[in-house]
Amino acid sequence: MKQYVIIGNSAAGISAAEAIRKNDVAAKILIFSDEDYPAYCRCLISYYLAGDVKEEKILYRPEDFYRENNIELFLNKKVARIDPKKSRITLEDKTQVSYDTLLIATGASPKLPETKGIKKRGVFGLRTIKDAKEISGLLPITKAACVLGGGLVGLKAAYALKKRNVGVKVVIKSRQVLSQMLDSEAAGFVQKRLEENGIEFILGEDVAEIIGNGDIKAIKLGSGKAFETSLVVVGKGVTPNMDPIKETEIKFNEGIITNNLLQANIANIYAAGDCAESFDLTLGGLCVNALWPVAVEQGRVAGANIAGGNLNYAGSLGMNSIEFFGLPAVSLGIYKVKDGEAGFEELKLHDTKANLYKKIILKDNFAVGAILVGDIKNSGVLLRLIRERIEVSSFKDKLLRENFGYPDIMALVKDKEHLYV
Repeated sequence: MKQYVIIGNSAAGISAAEAIRKNDVAAKILIFSDEDYPAYCRCLISYYLAGDVKEEKILYRPEDFYRENNIELFLNKKVARIDPKKSRITLEDKTQVSYDTLLIATGASPKLPETKGIKKRGVFGLRTIKDAKEISGLLPITKAACVLGGGLVGLKAAYALKKRNVGVKVVIKSRQVLSQMLDSEAAGFVQKRLEENGIEFILGEDVAEIIGNGDIKAIKLGSGKAFETSLVVVGKGVTPNMDPIKETEIKFNEGIITNNLLQANIANIYAAGDCAESFDLTLGGLCVNALWPVAVEQGRVAGANIAGGNLNYAGSLGMNSIEFFGLPAVSLGIYKVKDGEAGFEELKLHDTKANLYKKIILKDNFAVGAILVGDIKNSGVLLRLIRERIEVSSFKDKLLRENFGYPDIMALVKDKEHLYV
């Protein structure tokens, strides 16, 4: 009987465990997690903090999932290092565990800037349910909070805090919100909707110091201005958790380098999720797409291959969706063409009064990216155009029309039963 070890108990790890069990009913499956909580939907944490969803609703699988699938789950067990030559992992408590095949699905952690005071009590990332619970515990005595960063996590944190009746200022170094997801026009719609609901933005500024003796009292900006706050949430992106592999022969750049089977450079080691570098369909090279649906799909493919399969992972693409105070926005693939980059064509619709923005980016008559704000119903159709490399010249003039939809491309899609969104 083979023994499979999975490091990580979130989207990729759970999806892989399910795929392994589906293909090998007898194998021993061990999952190690450095958290003390069963698998939960990490993407719902901000909505849990906002009070939009209850704690029991964010569980990713039923409580009896591990028992029903004969999976041994080890919580609060951090893996200190991996020894590929001996096919063995070592936990922080010195326990050693052997494996026949290993999946590394260690995920990612918030990037913390080297700002003076960043380690003070009251500074949080928003990555785990522990973060959300600790922030929530301080809200009854919190009147004002500051969010560092205007990316997805930062804005979700700001939204959640505002929903809990806390005053929120968001400090962003760049000149727009969501600069890694939207162009400036689309970002303007999102910022306006958040401002209409009481969230303040400070653009083009960075934080010089988090002030306070023990508890946080204020934020000092690079310009010298300061304002009171007692809670800080950092939302400046994430970085893959690479600590267990740094001293090994496993190859990595930003994340672990994988092939089309999601296999690392060592035959019995695979990687999936936020710690894996895999092929990006629109960029044409390896990158980390730290997204929940990507992690699920990668886990499924890696798990099947770990159990003896030969599934090819076609690749992922950047895709994000948000909704704040009734305004939805989606970005797919390439969302902005760099200045001077030739060969691209942009189709665009901008209607300020209707809170409507659509942009589709084409290259050689193939869709390579899109942004939708306000009306996102065609995001699934556009995703198929991008993923399946469908040539659009025959219906390009219809792409921005309100009545454009799946019937217009039905004859062209490869897998008529597969839905990506």
